[in-house]
Amino acid sequence: MSRQVFFYDAPDRFVAGTVGLPGRRSFYLQATAAGRTTSVALEKTQVAALAERIDELLDEVVRRSGGSAPVPAVSPPEVADTAPLESPVEEEFRVGTMALAWDGEDERMIVEAQALVELEADSDEDLADAEERLLQDDENGPPMLRVRLTGTMARAFAKRALEVVNAGRPPCPLCSLPLDPEGHVCPRQNGYRRDA
Repeated sequence: MSRQVFFYDAPDRFVAGTVGLPGRRSFYLQATAAGRTTSVALEKTQVAALAERIDELLDEVVRRSGGSAPVPAVSPPEVADTAPLESPVEEEFRVGTMALAWDGEDERMIVEAQALVELEADSDEDLADAEERLLQDDENGPPMLRVRLTGTMARAFAKRALEVVNAGRPPCPLCSLPLDPEGHVCPRQNGYRRDA
């Protein structure tokens, strides 16, 4: 079976979002263009890492271009996307690995999210070989979401993604663990419940 690639070149919308209440949220990347929508699930830490890395890569592009690249230093307010994810959210796959690149010729950020794959091997060497074959197999590899974004769109994505990550449960002022609405057992209070 050939690899399924969900490709979006300058999509109408590319956002990170959640479904569910804080503490029980599921995180998604969602691309929309020409009446079609693709949603892929991932972990909160993956969303945060992707957003931070996009900002770092865009900063590097601006630095190397001497400020002539069409990349804003911060996300312009007029491109902010605060709308919820398109419903219904139908997960195509769970993300395993992600990659970023800057296409200097077309001045586009390329974001790739590849499906999580379970590899079985008898030894670490066999596992490394299996991983290498998987990465080299463009035709039969796991499903992938590939999105090409302008610098402005990439900045807007990163800003929203970090806001989504930080919109979760507030941290306990004593131990920094997340507070549930009903409080939590705080290790700094010797196991006594700390109310929210």
